[in-house]
Amino acid sequence: MKQVTIRNATRATVIGTRIAVADTLFARLIGLLGRRVLDTDAGLWILPSSGVHTFGMLFSIDVIALDRKLCVCAVWPRLRPWRISGVSWRFHSVIELPTGSIQRGNIQPGDQMEIVHP
Repeated sequence: MKQVTIRNATRATVIGTRIAVADTLFARLIGLLGRRVLDTDAGLWILPSSGVHTFGMLFSIDVIALDRKLCVCAVWPRLRPWRISGVSWRFHSVIELPTGSIQRGNIQPGDQMEIVHP
């Protein structure tokens, strides 16, 4: 699976340098299932996606919903296992990150993200 770096252009901070891109049906279906931990700089960018669930997950995650222009629509810090994020047709993709990432990066709705391809 290819990886990208995601930056918060609004706050000039790096969100993650090892964000895997889940842009196939199989990759979106599997997501983070089976993992026991998510490293600090790692994450999963799911596209397209209008929301996520944590059914079967073994740990909590931070979730960021983005529109087509990579603007943050909503955030869910510390989404626990067996939960569902909000779902909306406005969301075009979702980023799953280690817990604490939203707070550390001060990520807010309205922030502009950018993708840095290797």
